[in-house]
Amino acid sequence: MRLHSLEVTAFGPYRDHQRVDFDRLGADGLFLLHGDTGAGKTTLLDAVAFALYGTVPGARGEVKRLRCDTAEPDTVTKVVLELTVQGQRLRLERSPDYQRPKKRGDGYTTQQAKASLTWVDGAPTEQPPEGLTRIDEVGRTVQRLLGMTVDQFFQVVMLPQGEFAKFLRSDTAEREKLLEKLFGTQRFGEVERWFVDRRRERGRDVEEQTLQVRELLARVSQVAGTEPEAGADERNWLEDVEKRSVREMEDAQAEHSRLRREREAAETKLTGRRDLAQKVRRVRQANATLAEIGEQQDQHDTWRAEREAAQRAVPVLAASSAALRAEQERDKARAEVVAAAAACELDTETPLTELRSLAGAKREEAGGLARLIPEAQQQETDRKKLTSLAERISADEGLEAELVGQQATLPDRIGTARQQVDESKHAELRLETVQARGTEVAALLRTARELPDAQKELAAATARAQQAIDAHQQARDLLQDLRARRLAGMAAELAARLSPGQPCPVCGSAEHPEPGKPIDDPVRAEDEDSAQTAEQRAATRREKAAADAQRAQQHVENLAERLGEHTEADLAAELAELKAERDALQNTAAQLPQRTKQLAELEESTDRLGEQVSEVRTRIAATRSEHATIVTTVDEREARLRDGRAEFPSIADRRKHLLDTAARLEQLAAARTTRDDAEKRLAEHETALSEAATTAGFDDVAASLAAKRSEERLTQLTEALAEVEERAAGARAALASAELFGVDADAEVGLEEATEAAVVAREAAERTAALAHRAEQRQRDIAQLAERLRAAWAELGPALAEHAELEALADVVNGRGQNARKMSLRAYVLAARLEEVAIAATRRLQRMSGGRYSFVHSDAAGARGTRGGLGLDVLDDYSGKLRPAKTLSGGESFLASLSLALGLADVVAAETGGALLDTLFIDEGFGTLDADTLDLVMDTLDDLRAGGRVVGLVSHVEEMRQRISVRLRVRKSRDGSTLEIRT
Repeated sequence: MRLHSLEVTAFGPYRDHQRVDFDRLGADGLFLLHGDTGAGKTTLLDAVAFALYGTVPGARGEVKRLRCDTAEPDTVTKVVLELTVQGQRLRLERSPDYQRPKKRGDGYTTQQAKASLTWVDGAPTEQPPEGLTRIDEVGRTVQRLLGMTVDQFFQVVMLPQGEFAKFLRSDTAEREKLLEKLFGTQRFGEVERWFVDRRRERGRDVEEQTLQVRELLARVSQVAGTEPEAGADERNWLEDVEKRSVREMEDAQAEHSRLRREREAAETKLTGRRDLAQKVRRVRQANATLAEIGEQQDQHDTWRAEREAAQRAVPVLAASSAALRAEQERDKARAEVVAAAAACELDTETPLTELRSLAGAKREEAGGLARLIPEAQQQETDRKKLTSLAERISADEGLEAELVGQQATLPDRIGTARQQVDESKHAELRLETVQARGTEVAALLRTARELPDAQKELAAATARAQQAIDAHQQARDLLQDLRARRLAGMAAELAARLSPGQPCPVCGSAEHPEPGKPIDDPVRAEDEDSAQTAEQRAATRREKAAADAQRAQQHVENLAERLGEHTEADLAAELAELKAERDALQNTAAQLPQRTKQLAELEESTDRLGEQVSEVRTRIAATRSEHATIVTTVDEREARLRDGRAEFPSIADRRKHLLDTAARLEQLAAARTTRDDAEKRLAEHETALSEAATTAGFDDVAASLAAKRSEERLTQLTEALAEVEERAAGARAALASAELFGVDADAEVGLEEATEAAVVAREAAERTAALAHRAEQRQRDIAQLAERLRAAWAELGPALAEHAELEALADVVNGRGQNARKMSLRAYVLAARLEEVAIAATRRLQRMSGGRYSFVHSDAAGARGTRGGLGLDVLDDYSGKLRPAKTLSGGESFLASLSLALGLADVVAAETGGALLDTLFIDEGFGTLDADTLDLVMDTLDDLRAGGRVVGLVSHVEEMRQRISVRLRVRKSRDGSTLEIRT
């Protein structure tokens, strides 16, 4: 990556447009950004970072105030950076979001952030030639080209103030966080978690398998009724259980076979006794049946006589039914004659010829009226048409009046519609102003509601800062007290090492006339070191608390400045009013299309109403003419129809009456004929009934009808007689059978003794059968459980071995167990990266320290068994001993930090596989160096630019400016300080 030019406008302290030509500055490989404190040196680095990633490093990026406060309202804040990366020359332009004064009205509005990427030498094949304008697409493309995240860029390209000095003195945990963020070793942490999760899963599986083995052992013990003794071999115990169950099953089966044979013999004897008892019972029952039938012989004869008389009466009953039907038909015919005569208002005995003659006359008269029915129908149609024409004339007259009224009110309606259209247009214009003011007031209201929380946080941060100051002061007082006490007891500490005749390490004398005496409560070196460590930690906490308080104070001031004299209540009320006004304006503006359409329709309706009035008047005249013609025709037709309908409402009614009268006369004639026929048939059926009774052998018809029986009674008699005959035949057949021959009905069988013996034998056999079944089931259950238990043992062994191996491996990967150095896999990888960084940084540190200092990486475990692997000490060549980095002086710490930063930049760039970093910035820190050391640092930087890099230095040190020959003056910052760029 090589920078070509940088342009800033209204950014940071730069209120006007400024341009930095990096091609010119970097021609010699080294340039200096020099100026007083606050002149804007670091702002140029922030501009480069903002152009690339849209953010600035450190706490400045958290504040998010990048716009120059003194810039003109119309001046747009933007940063333009042109650079070459991976052979592609591109131009980046970014603008942050900020508050600007409204162009119309009072207050502020938010200027949204923007970003664009333009390809200077032509776009790559996979990119659009017109470039990119979306912020997210620009960010992803820049990160892909550079091959590093924003955090990595700030660490390896812009070496920030104090960051690497902090890294140099930090403990293992803090150093691990930074290295993991730079080298992206999260995947190794995922590997560690994978092993832990895998161990946990396999542990659950092993636990489930172990539990299954225990459950199977418990079930075998439950089925067998015995448990293994403590410490005994469970497999041998299982074999003994299986053998014992087999023996018990065989013994139970043998006993069951013996008792089953005894039961069969007893049941055979019982069966013989039961057969004999059954035969005796059958003989006794047959004799009893024949005796009972003999006693009921008279009743059986009566049943036979009743059934015979009922069968002879069947023909008589049929003739009686026919006579009864004939009588019913005659009565019905007589009733119909009476009803028909009443309908005709005539006598029932009127001659038939007279009835038929009257019917013919009525039908002839009805035929003469048929020709008038079409005229009556047409008359009704014309009357309805007259009503319709009258209604149409009335409706058209009403429509004419309405149209004339609309013509009179049309000018006023057009004027009102034009006013409504103007009102909607004005609301549309006013809406933009109200919405902009609403956005502004909403932002101020959020600020007002955020201010109380910020003030509370400021009070809490101030209290924490004061507590940190007090704690640091106490730790420093304790350290000074311990140092003073240790100095006071130093003589006694040296005297404790003296031996008679041995030279004194201080004066060299072999005589020790008055050794120092120990003081009360002596202080050890370890006590002083612990106090010093505690004092340094308290100082760090004090600095952090002070920074937090400063940030909280700045946040409160920013909110108060943004809020001004506004209050939350006033802003809330104003916002509610603006929302109500906005809703009303939106509603009015939304009606503009509808109102415009209504106005156009009203303007077009003038001619249309005139045409409609003319059409309506023409239609009224035509309808009135047609109505008069139809009225004349209806009056002429009514005279003819009046004679035809006589006293009836209509011609159809009179004709219907004549036809009904003719039909009633014809019906009376037909009823008279039917009645005469029915009387003849009744006489014939009465004669046939008398003859049938005599033929059947009855004295008269009444006697034959008395012998009638229902089908149900005849069926009962037949079934009862059949049952008696069947019982008698069955009893006689049973007594005559060979099976019952010679059986004495009075014989005693002795069935109870045989039954009792069979029951005893059966119960004994059933008990032994149950015992044998339980023994067989127990043996089968034990065999199945034993097979499952052996299979579970076979699976559990390898699972236990695998889990033990996985558990040991997970412990090693996570820095426990057999891992002697207590290093996790992630720490091991980071340690390897840190070792590479130490080797790369040592080359520069030895050069800048005149060969005195070297970095030494340590992978030893930490104190009290804590994890190690990320130790970083300094080897002092003067003493030949390792020194903690915390013991370096200020200038030495800067040299070590700069060397470490340059080494880390090389390793991270190689690790990420990103673009070649041809440009490097170093921000401050040179003020702690003396002239000779500064020469060594400059020589190291010369080595960097000799390798093709461009190094930009940021410093206010005067001697640095004197070492840079050419000066380029950029501008005056807002406080009057001068920023110079020298090369």
